[in-house]
Amino acid sequence: MPRIRLQTLVPAPVEACFDLSLSIDAHTASMARSDERAIGAVTSGLLGPGDSVTWRARHFGIPFTMTSRIVEHEFPHRFVDEQVSGPFGRWWHEHLFEARKRGTLMTDVVEFASPLGPLGRIVDRWVLTSYLTRLLTVRNEWLAGNFGREPD
Repeated sequence: MPRIRLQTLVPAPVEACFDLSLSIDAHTASMARSDERAIGAVTSGLLGPGDSVTWRARHFGIPFTMTSRIVEHEFPHRFVDEQVSGPFGRWWHEHLFEARKRGTLMTDVVEFASPLGPLGRIVDRWVLTSYLTRLLTVRNEWLAGNFGREPD
């Protein structure tokens, strides 16, 4: 199963970084390229423990819908979201936040698996790992550049 680990230094306090990472509005703004938007359950504001959100996005020219839930929430250092329903056989995303002298070290750990057995494993290895790493990088760069601002 592929595992992505990505670290980003965000020039913001841990609490602010944690909250911005749980903001549906910030997520939508950071994923404008894929036209990602919340269409069900919680659709704006901050997600909290046990909250779910259904996302609709377009990737590879194909519309996808995924519902995820906040399954662990340890303010302000860690939360985990997992897919409840959607395109992945498995989607688990851990968000970690550590205070540093110049802000917060934000670490994303993602474990995912496509359905379709051996074919899915090939797609994971040759396509999705790099694609998802780029998506997370774009999102994290947006967070680092937009802390303290209200999303559009």
